[in-house]
Amino acid sequence: MKRYVKAGEGAVDITAIVTVSDDGGSSGRLRREFDVLPPGDIRNCMVALSGDETLLARLFQYRFASGRGLKGHSFGNLFLTAMTHLTGDFASAVTLSSQVVHVLGRIYPSTSAKVTLEALLADGRRVAGETRISRSRAAIERVTLKPSRPKPLAETLEAIANADLITLGPGSLFTSVIPNLLVAGIPRAIAKSPALKAYFVNLMSQPGETANFRASDHVKALLRHCGRDRPIVDVCVVNTAPLQGRALRKYEAQSAQPVENDVESLAGLGIDVLATDLLRMRRGGLDTVIRHDAGVIGAIAMELAQQGRRRKRRRNLL
Repeated sequence: MKRYVKAGEGAVDITAIVTVSDDGGSSGRLRREFDVLPPGDIRNCMVALSGDETLLARLFQYRFASGRGLKGHSFGNLFLTAMTHLTGDFASAVTLSSQVVHVLGRIYPSTSAKVTLEALLADGRRVAGETRISRSRAAIERVTLKPSRPKPLAETLEAIANADLITLGPGSLFTSVIPNLLVAGIPRAIAKSPALKAYFVNLMSQPGETANFRASDHVKALLRHCGRDRPIVDVCVVNTAPLQGRALRKYEAQSAQPVENDVESLAGLGIDVLATDLLRMRRGGLDTVIRHDAGVIGAIAMELAQQGRRRKRRRNLL
């Protein structure tokens, strides 16, 4: 999306709202040792939206390979932690750090509360912590935040209210997307917003987390966690390109399958479907990885945002 900001195409303003329940790796260590919100997902968003993709952005992603206490930490995580202690507020630290790397947009944590993600599994077990949940191979019935119903940032609610387009996904359904919807007031704000709401469906299922999930199952999980009467999805964006070859076999060996696009079921939920080729096969080290084509979904998001803006104008005229 940021290429449209650079090109100056209309009034393009991007706001990223990021979950803060990560408890693994560098983020988890900093969270436990310094009592801060986990910075890793925020850091990744800052780098992704950075207008300076050269040395400074690379510096924020630099990970120490050795050093007592430093090994495994990324420079950006340490920078955000230090900035949090200087300012006394994580959200302010994110804003100031975003200026350092020239972020083309705004980034807000979904809540400033220190939350833990918990999951109720199909076998009746309860698992606490995003890392343990993502490693579980049992189906997930529901996820919750502890403490429950944490408060959102006022800036988050304002961004939702003023948006032309609100997007959910792609990303891990239960550990990345849904946690934002567990913050008090966010589902209601999305439902009340005149924006067009789009869910970008994952290309592949995730073992345990979304095994055997069709596109409609992803949407039903969203609705189940924020109230079925909440209109938080107007359109689903799904892939039509065939997934095949050695890369697919590698995923299947890990019990991951292409997500089935059950268009009729989505229509039964009152949701429109935008179906097109979203696939990009990308080399990742020695392996080929299955990913969305960033250019394609960026262009789709721009078109949907324009539709949302036109819809808002029509409503304002009524």
